[in-house]
This record gives sequence, C-alpha cells and structure tokens, in this order.
Amino acid sequence: MAHILLDNEIAAQVNADRAVGRTVAFANGAFDLLHVGHVRYLEAAKAEADRLVVAINSDASVRASKGEGRPILDEHARAEIVAALRCVDYVVIFDDRTVDRLLTRLRPDVHCKGTDYTLETVPERDTVRAYGGRIAIVGDPKDHSTTSLVGKLKP
Repeated sequence: MAHILLDNEIAAQVNADRAVGRTVAFANGAFDLLHVGHVRYLEAAKAEADRLVVAINSDASVRASKGEGRPILDEHARAEIVAALRCVDYVVIFDDRTVDRLLTRLRPDVHCKGTDYTLETVPERDTVRAYGGRIAIVGDPKDHSTTSLVGKLKP
C-alpha cells in the first residue's frame, strides 16, 4: 500500500527519491467513487516515472468545484482507496483550489493530466513550464465520470 503523507511530509519523500536517482510523476483529482477511468489514468501516469504522487482534493475543495452533496466519500476514505492501488507510491490530500502550490514545491518531472485536457488547456501548464517540468496527457478517453455514475444510482 502506498504511503499517505501529510502536506509537510511529501516534499521530503520526493527529495529522498530524487537523491537516489528516481523520477517523479504527479497526478491529481477528487477520485470520488473510484472507477475504471481513474485506474487507467493512474496506471498511465505511473508509466511516466519511477514514483507516482497522487494529490487528492480535500472535501472542501471537492464541494467548491462539484457542489453540495459531493464528495460522496470523505477525503480519508478516498486517500486510502487510491493508496491501495499498486501503481500509486504516495498520496497527499490538498485543500487548495489548484495544485500549483504542490507542483512548485515538489517539482515533479512530469505532471500527468487526463485526456479531457490538451497540452494547451492544462490549468497548471505555466507552473510546470516555469520549473522545467513536462506535462503528459495520459489515460483512456474521458467517457467515465463519477457524476454519471451517481446519476445512474438515483431513482
């Protein structure tokens, strides 16, 4: 199982990996009701580097972006589920609106985004370019979503 680290612990772990020559990929999302699209995205992200850091939106940031009633699972449950995936090395929960602060702090070799983005539409592209990182669009076509799953569950 991956390590679930606090915000102040993740940088030290990434630096330790770098010190022994490992590369680092970074992926982020809410991961509310984990589905096959999430798994494919994270497996593809892991293929980009030796270590994969997954940043999970806090409950407050999910509510702010998805609305009331979300997330369905609390941040600790979501972190534990994602950490159980073989492809994930580290999980951190973040409370910011974007992952720019974490990207600047960790400086991952590659920032991975799903196929609902292009290199030009990645919100953090300027941050990644500023520190010399690379962006990779990974995963399968975005035809899976938690919102659609929730819709199917409602009577």
